[in-house]
Parts: sequence; C-alpha cells; structure tokens
Amino acid sequence: MLDQVPAGMDKREGSIIYTALAPASMELAATYMELDTVLKEMFADTADREYLIRRAAERGVIPKGASYAELRGEFNMDIPVGSRFSLDELNYISIERLGNGEYRMQCETPGTHGNNNFGTLIPIEYIKGLTRAELTEVLIPGEDGEETEHFRKRYFESLNSQAFGGNIADYKKKVSAISGVGGVKVLPAWNGGGTVKLFIVDSSYNIPTADLIQAVQDTIDPDPKRGKGYGLAPIGHVVTVTGAEAETVSVTTNITYQTGYDKSQCMEDISKVIDEYLTELNRSWQEVDEIVVRVSRIESRLLDVVGILDVLDTSINGVSGNYLIPSERIAVRGDIHV
Repeated sequence: MLDQVPAGMDKREGSIIYTALAPASMELAATYMELDTVLKEMFADTADREYLIRRAAERGVIPKGASYAELRGEFNMDIPVGSRFSLDELNYISIERLGNGEYRMQCETPGTHGNNNFGTLIPIEYIKGLTRAELTEVLIPGEDGEETEHFRKRYFESLNSQAFGGNIADYKKKVSAISGVGGVKVLPAWNGGGTVKLFIVDSSYNIPTADLIQAVQDTIDPDPKRGKGYGLAPIGHVVTVTGAEAETVSVTTNITYQTGYDKSQCMEDISKVIDEYLTELNRSWQEVDEIVVRVSRIESRLLDVVGILDVLDTSINGVSGNYLIPSERIAVRGDIHV
C-alpha cells in the first residue's frame, strides 16, 4: 500500500500516510487469511468435518452415526421386555424375547463400548424371583460414529463409482450403511442370472453373527419373498447373505530376547501386535481381491516389542513366504509358536 503512495510524500512510520493506511492493511491481512480458510473448506480433500459433511450431503452421502450394541442376555426366568440392567458403567435394556430366559439386550450407550462387556447384570429395578442375569455374547456389534477420513474416502468413492439399480457399487453402498456391517463383497450371478451373494464382516472386522447376517438379509431381500422387491434389492434379484469365513493364521518364528526378557514376559505383546496387524488387513478386505499376510510386516512389528532383540525364520501356516487368503475369507489369529 505504501508503494502506491507518490514518492515525494512522507511515508515513514508515524507519518500521517503511514498511520492512515495501517488499520486498513491489518484488516486486509486478516481478510486474506480468512479467504485462505474459505478456499480450504471449499474442496472435499481439505475440508474440515463440518464442511465435508455439507459438501457430501449434496450427493446424498452422510456420515454413519454411532449405533447401539445388541447382546444376548440369559436369565433364570422370563423378564418383562423393557427391563433395565447395569454392568460396570453401562446400562442395558431388554428389547426382545429370544427364548426361555433369553433376551436381546441393547446397550443404552451408542458405540463400541458395549461390544466387549460381559458378565453379571444388576437389575436397576427389582424383579421378583430373579437370581441369574448375564450378558453372554454379542449379537449385533455397536459402531462408533464414522471417522472423518473414512467418510471422506467414501465420498470420493461415490464420485468414482456410480451406485445405480442393483450394480455392485449400489449393493456396497446399501449394505455398508446397515448398522453392524464393517465391509461387504458382492458376487453377482453366482447361481445363475439374477442371483447375488453378499459376503459381510461385522463392524469390528470379525466373522459376523447369525443375527447380523439375518438382519442384513431381512433388509436387503427378506424371506420368504426373496426376489420380489420387498427389501432394498431390485425386483428380480435373489440375494443370499452370508458371512466371510475365517482363515486361521498361525505364526511360527525364532525370537532372540534381550537380556532380562523371555517368552513369558513378551508373549502378551507378541499376540497383541499380530492381532493388530491382522485387523488392519481385515479393514482393507472389502477393497482387495486377496489378503496378503506378509512375513516382513510381522517381523518388523515383532521387532518393535520391548524385550525382543531379533526375529528369524518366520513362517505362516507352515509357509516360509507371504501367505494369501482367498477373497471370501478374513484373517483370524491361530497359534503362535516362538
């Protein structure tokens, strides 16, 4: 701004011209910074979550909200539907009778917190004759709200592959939106024209329960009116929903321990890092034809375990090289021999 003032005028700090221009220049500098922010928020690859949601909403893509875990509750007697119980810091409510003394229990807190909470339930209100109340297994896992980067990726996928009329992209979009589903693979025309098979994993990237498989079946193409268009599948599509199968991954390796450490001290961390690696592979299951379990990745993670000095001669299921898992299977940790 000072460069635009004629050279014969006093432009030194403290002069009238300098003092007059200073407030306007500060406001302009702030405006440029705000314009940089506007530019950043305009594009989906750099937008913060708030503006990414608004951009994606233009294509009908919205982030998945947190869902409630559903578990099996076992009791010594039948209880009223709507009975509430507590376990540790979480509360559960009975929403459906499954059988004699068995109920579907829904965690009242959304998210993954209720997925791994098992044990004795304490009734919040007195139930006469109740002597046993336990949570025994997850039926449909709860999910946390969709992470921003996962949502961003899903938005870009909606641009790159058009979901329409029962094509593969359409099935992936609809099935992935169902609570409890973490991934899906679509096998078209698997048993002739008009047949579709869906392989799913749960939101924890594990083998889905029978209840989750049935919930997806009922949503997409319910029995006994399969192929009639009563679900989300197009009329004429006979859809079969099944769970991905488990491929046991057993690891054998030769470990040299640091001074003061041995197998008993490191085994828990060894199992943990292998579990984390297999979970990462299962996260990408939907996007790849085959899962590749790499020896080099296992060895590098084991070397990060405190107390391990060196790792040699690693094999997977008796194979010294990388191990391939077929398309419809996910990795499940087996035995670890060290």
